Amino acid sequence: MGKNKDKASANADADTKSKKRDDELTSSDKKKVADQASEKAAKAKAKAEKAPAKKKGSAKKASSKPATEAAKKAKKDEAVKAAKKVGKDKSTKKSKKKHKAQLSDFTSALKVTPGFSLADLDASSTPAFDGDQKKAEKLMRKTGEELADLQERLYASERHPDGRSVLLVVQGMDTSGKGGIMRHVIGSIDPQGVELTSFKAPTKEEQAHPFLWRIRNALPKPGYIGVFDRSQYEDVLIVRVHDLVSRPVWMRRYGQINAFEESTVAKNTTIIKVMLHIDADEQKARLAERLDNPEKFYKFNPGDLKERAYWPEYQDAYQAVLERTSTDIAPWFVVPANNKWYARLAVQQLLLEHLRSLDLTWPEATFDVEEQKAALAQL
Repeated sequence: MGKNKDKASANADADTKSKKRDDELTSSDKKKVADQASEKAAKAKAKAEKAPAKKKGSAKKASSKPATEAAKKAKKDEAVKAAKKVGKDKSTKKSKKKHKAQLSDFTSALKVTPGFSLADLDASSTPAFDGDQKKAEKLMRKTGEELADLQERLYASERHPDGRSVLLVVQGMDTSGKGGIMRHVIGSIDPQGVELTSFKAPTKEEQAHPFLWRIRNALPKPGYIGVFDRSQYEDVLIVRVHDLVSRPVWMRRYGQINAFEESTVAKNTTIIKVMLHIDADEQKARLAERLDNPEKFYKFNPGDLKERAYWPEYQDAYQAVLERTSTDIAPWFVVPANNKWYARLAVQQLLLEHLRSLDLTWPEATFDVEEQKAALAQL
């Protein structure tokens, strides 16, 4: 018990001494601790004030970075768009040039050359043209003005001693579209400058003369466009198929036709020979259409069915014509004609291109222009 009391007394003394030391520490370091706390608080406040400012600046920097990237992207997009536009413009120009080339390329695209095979030609193809019917009709209207101008220039050359003329020969199987060419192509130019001749079975008077007699009489005068709906070639086509004359006779006619055309060209007549090529299925469809439509009964001839039975023989006869009479001065042009709209465009363009090649100019006055002006002023 005494020991416990002594121990308690010792503990009390220790506590008293510890409290005294604490009091002494607090008293001596109070100012120091307070200064440290104040300094720490000041630093914390400064840090707190600095942190928002930095965050604000960082946000500004972060926000400006996307803006810069967006500006760069927009600029790049504009550059790409401009580049595409330039490429598109070039492509468009190139396309237009190609289109113009096509318009001046019907002559070479349709011209019969050595080795040509009629049987290999697709009658539904559209050489030198990649458009549709709507585009073809638009093109015909557009180039119709130039065709009319060139025809007038040709007509004006009538009084020139060396005045030129043009002869368009149109051949083809029954229903091949010859009538449509007359209406839509020839019908679109000034009729006063056109001489149209449709050759049918020869009359008794014509039979009394050589086969080229009636052809020679129908040649166009200077300044005119002559058009033959069928021609001298009937005398080596139907005549051959039906043996209307002996083989030696119609065989000689190829050379006679070539000589005749050579002399015609020498007299300043440009010859354009066109064959409208359709296939057997297309002909059958067109004949059926004529029988189904009362408005087209007038076009139907029962004899057409009889002639259709000779389709292979006619194809052979046409092949021989193309091989033997397509010359440098009077070549043949075979026009795929299953599509009527294409055939019309092609024939129009062939006529237009040949007129262009003549380099037609307005004739000089054959009188004193100033003198006539003065005379007119006095009236």
